[in-house]
Amino acid sequence: MAPRILLARHGQTAWSLSGQHTGRTDIPLLDEGRRGAKLLGERLHQAPWSGLPGVEIRTSPLVRAAETCALAGFGDRAEEWDALMEFDYGAYEGMTPARIKADRPDWFIWRDGVPDGETLEQVSARADEVVSWARSADRDVLVFAHGHILRAIGARWLGEDISFAARIRLDPTSVSVLSWAYEMPAIQVWNDTAHLTP
Repeated sequence: MAPRILLARHGQTAWSLSGQHTGRTDIPLLDEGRRGAKLLGERLHQAPWSGLPGVEIRTSPLVRAAETCALAGFGDRAEEWDALMEFDYGAYEGMTPARIKADRPDWFIWRDGVPDGETLEQVSARADEVVSWARSADRDVLVFAHGHILRAIGARWLGEDISFAARIRLDPTSVSVLSWAYEMPAIQVWNDTAHLTP
């Protein structure tokens, strides 16, 4: 079996709702985010997932991801991993894109990066580390993490430059599946939030 990687983005937070860049600021889930995490867990514990027996699970140690993992019912099986932490936005932490563009109208995070934070090369290297781990054994993996690092993982799974992450949007509490087609890395499911719809 060629290994797949399932990506679960954390539930809604006050800053994801407002569009603020939330890197290493450790803010909790909103009630809406907790509800979404439980719904995600219900979905992953039903067919065809059936609780994902035999799947190796890792989570970002940041509370919004770790809590999503726990509320989804996988906390006891998950190992925390710093490689899954969100982009360190440096001087842009807590700022919205609109606020940043007031000073830098042509700014584009996936091209220009951020001052005093992680470089795009560093984020790409962390994404490569996750992809290498996911492909390292004959089993699927599930990770709980954050919007930009998961998008970077998606880009690197496909063998694309990290800038490709700009083209693959990812909503809170979504689930995505990266797998294979014609023996090449492929997107099987992306940004699926059907479990959030009544």
